Amino acid sequence: MRELKGERLEAELARLDKMQEYERMYSDRGFICGIDEAGRGPLAGPVVAGAVILPKDCRILYLNDSKKVSEKRRELLYEEITEKAVAWGVGIVPPQRIDEINILQATYEAMRQAVGQLKVTPGILLNDAVTIPQVSLPQVPIIKGDAKSVSIAAASILAKVTRDQMMREYDRIYPEYGFAAHKGYGTAAHIQALKDLGPCPIHRRSFIGNFV
Repeated sequence: MRELKGERLEAELARLDKMQEYERMYSDRGFICGIDEAGRGPLAGPVVAGAVILPKDCRILYLNDSKKVSEKRRELLYEEITEKAVAWGVGIVPPQRIDEINILQATYEAMRQAVGQLKVTPGILLNDAVTIPQVSLPQVPIIKGDAKSVSIAAASILAKVTRDQMMREYDRIYPEYGFAAHKGYGTAAHIQALKDLGPCPIHRRSFIGNFV
């Protein structure tokens, strides 16, 4: 990443400092874990959740809500997060399971998987907007948390990059649907392909009833 200097660096550090308010608020809880997901809305592919414990006062330049970061920068951030994190995990729930239990329950399941992969036990979870059932750890749901907490932002990057990589792999298997471009979301081109070709094995049957 291009090195920041002067006022731009000061502004970026101030932004990151503001995104550590929740981490400071719960600093007495020990390890703080951020939780977020990617892929609740698409018509195809898995839902993926990330769980990240960053070192105290960790500063990763450009870290932000994954939707506000370019694809190239997300991938660089992914590498830096996984290198610096105290612990991290990624949970993946496939489309068949989403159809079986619905997307909300599948999202919770992916989040529980991600937490279960952590090599240390967090003292508290900072979640993007949700409270995860069947988890005994203390939880704090934060609306738009991926833009307010560095821990949640880091989790959003891990989830998004992992899912995008999977969708690019699926594009090689099912190239006629264009998954590399739209990542399974309901773009006009994707919906037209669905109408012309019907669903493939990674489509969420519970999501596509209006199109096929």
